[in-house]
Amino acid sequence: MKQRSGPSLFGVLIYEDVEPIDIGGTLGVISMARHVLPAVRAVVIARQTGPVRLSGGLTVLAEHAIDAAPDCDVAIVCGGPGWPAAADVALLAYLRRLRPGRVASVCTGALILAASGVLDGGSATTRRHAAGQEVEAPLDLLGRGGAIRPLVASVVDAGVVTGGGVSLAIDTTLYLLGRIYGTAAAAEVARVIEYDRAYAANRAALPLIV
Repeated sequence: MKQRSGPSLFGVLIYEDVEPIDIGGTLGVISMARHVLPAVRAVVIARQTGPVRLSGGLTVLAEHAIDAAPDCDVAIVCGGPGWPAAADVALLAYLRRLRPGRVASVCTGALILAASGVLDGGSATTRRHAAGQEVEAPLDLLGRGGAIRPLVASVVDAGVVTGGGVSLAIDTTLYLLGRIYGTAAAAEVARVIEYDRAYAANRAALPLIV
């Protein structure tokens, strides 16, 4: 476990049609975490550097391409309706190169991790309910084929960390901060972002599975 003054680097992996809430729940939390953890940083990673259009039309600039991404304490794969197209050969190869303890997902980012094979033989979680034009809930899709045990949870840490859907990206990022800096530091970040009551309520309603 690092001291609160110790440096850490989070990579946030995005692609076309990522949900903006996954950016807020990862990059936004890490940005605010610097009030508690002054040396924590985050970078945006994509297939290529430059603009990436998110779901809803927001554009984010990716600082690093996957073939030149820095070594991160953890790389978080975001979710969104663009995940099927994102799971291409180059991206999946990048994910396979990462050490299991240094890769995570929020929401349907878990389906990209599943496609890479890094979740095989373990448990994972993702968004529980179908939305929009989806005909199958992502959690059900995650369990198809039997290689992965899908669990209803806020966060599952089976070596690779996967988080639940949508706003649970916040909970997953707080968990990852806690894994590096300790649960007290994560709780303090939750308080700073005025999420402490929601964080406690989510933990009471949905298990954290380690």
